[in-house]
Amino acid sequence: MNKTVDGRLARTVQRVTSTALGPYQSATIRIGFAAGWLLFLLRELPNRHEMYGPNGPWSWEMSRQLIAGNEAFTALMWSDNTLWFEIVYGVAVLSSVLLMLGWRTRTMSVLFMIGVLSLQNRSIFMGDGGDNVIHLMAIYLVLTRCGQVWSLDARRAVRAAAAAVPGLPPRDRVGPALWVVLGFGLVVATFLNQTGSLVLLLLWGLWVVQGLWWMVSRYASSSEPRTLLDVLANLAHNAALVVIMAEVCLIYATAGWYKIQGSRWQDGTALYYPLKLDYFTPWPALSDLLGSSGVMVMVLTYGTVIVQVAFPFTLFNRRVKNVLLAAMMMEHAAIAVLLGLPFFSLAMIAADAVFLPTAFLVWLGGRAVRGRDRLFSRVDVAPRQRQGSQEQPRTLVG
Repeated sequence: MNKTVDGRLARTVQRVTSTALGPYQSATIRIGFAAGWLLFLLRELPNRHEMYGPNGPWSWEMSRQLIAGNEAFTALMWSDNTLWFEIVYGVAVLSSVLLMLGWRTRTMSVLFMIGVLSLQNRSIFMGDGGDNVIHLMAIYLVLTRCGQVWSLDARRAVRAAAAAVPGLPPRDRVGPALWVVLGFGLVVATFLNQTGSLVLLLLWGLWVVQGLWWMVSRYASSSEPRTLLDVLANLAHNAALVVIMAEVCLIYATAGWYKIQGSRWQDGTALYYPLKLDYFTPWPALSDLLGSSGVMVMVLTYGTVIVQVAFPFTLFNRRVKNVLLAAMMMEHAAIAVLLGLPFFSLAMIAADAVFLPTAFLVWLGGRAVRGRDRLFSRVDVAPRQRQGSQEQPRTLVG
């Protein structure tokens, strides 16, 4: 019996240290949160000065006084210049695009985190529940190896392995150049920053580790140093993935138990009231249709509470978990349409994706690849057909 337990424990430790678990789940989280934040930034592009910039009701001086007390990190406190605000906003948009595509995911995840923290901590009263989820996930993503699949990094790794020369280290000019530029930026940030020293310390640590990783990959004479760094990276990734799972469960558990304590949730009428508020009714006719059915309102109200409270307890039963997971995702999709909260819903769906089955994600990725190939094949065929139709008369005349 003891030998069996020891064997299982040894296999578990070996798997956790040698493999970055959940590659498809972490890639889905990366794409979902980067896309959601990007769409939000693009939608609020005309309003960015009023929300986070110099024209906002929450002035730069008011924000500075608040941050002096809580020491939150935001690069927007380094200067109240409008040009500096545009640079930070532009970096947030660009890092979201590159993180979604999976280009230099480790570096882009750090820049993504800086963009999220800078904007949200600048105007903390602008956010909602979805912004809080993005805030936390942006920090966790830095510790994950979320570019193993569905990324430009993964494609570059395959090409580099195919073109590798035995005995010679892989060549990478972009990585070291990017590392030097970011190091210079950290030096400037250290002199400009007056708060949030803990985040800067984390950034310096990540910068040093990334440089060490490159040096070991290129100059180490044996494989032991690289193996050790791989083990540490896998441990950090797997720990961050567990934290993300725990965070999602905590969100649903607390939301469900708080709902149980509310009288409107107890009598089954809680959903009716937001359907009658102008702020949460982008489709008034649809909201009125749903609100006119007392049975439907009661079923959805009780169903929401039951699903949220029960979900953390179903993680050890795969079939029940998948059913409740699909129900929660459909619930958030309905919230996006009925209540006009698309970015909150997208953030929650991206967080829920950490529990999606690997087989389903592989199937979904395959369908996406086939759809992309069909689209590009049609795009390529259309010019050829036009070219053939133009050349055909000349052939007949000849």
